[in-house]
Amino acid sequence: MSQTLVTLAVFLFPLAYSPGPGNMFFAANGARFGLWATLRANFGYHLATWLVTAAIGLGFVTTFDLFPQLFVALKWAGSAYVFWLAWKLLRSGMLQSDETARPASFSDGVMLLLLNPKAYVIIALMFSQFLTSSSDNRLLLTLLITTVFTMNNFIAFTVWTLIGDQIASHFRSPDSARRLNSLFGGMLALVAVWMLIS
Repeated sequence: MSQTLVTLAVFLFPLAYSPGPGNMFFAANGARFGLWATLRANFGYHLATWLVTAAIGLGFVTTFDLFPQLFVALKWAGSAYVFWLAWKLLRSGMLQSDETARPASFSDGVMLLLLNPKAYVIIALMFSQFLTSSSDNRLLLTLLITTVFTMNNFIAFTVWTLIGDQIASHFRSPDSARRLNSLFGGMLALVAVWMLIS
């Protein structure tokens, strides 16, 4: 089992740390509000991650096999949600002076995961590689894989949040803050397009 976990960690590293909807969302929020203010959204995202991953590992993926149109609907909804997040970011002003701006909430984190069809694909792919019908104690292995996957993502998102926070420390003037928000908003919009066409 330890060999499986090492192979799983290697498999997950590029998936978790490369730019994607979650990473860009948390980098943008880290840039705007700092690490501590993003923790509620991070916990929301990863509670949803653990629950969805466990459900898929325990057989939820058959729902998508039976109802493929559900995946298509999820793809469109997820892309629209990320576009909406990008639009909010593109319209925002200074990092600190905008009193109406609020950090992402716990429910924002949950929705970001639930409306991210790429997460479902990665989770299903992960289980197809690391959980087979011949696996001993499938329930324990499913929960272990679920926990490793969730913790790996949590660490990756925290790293991206810190990167965003560090970048933002050099962009505290109104003009530079707007440019930074435009950069992260544009990146999120590109991620939304990627989610839609891939």
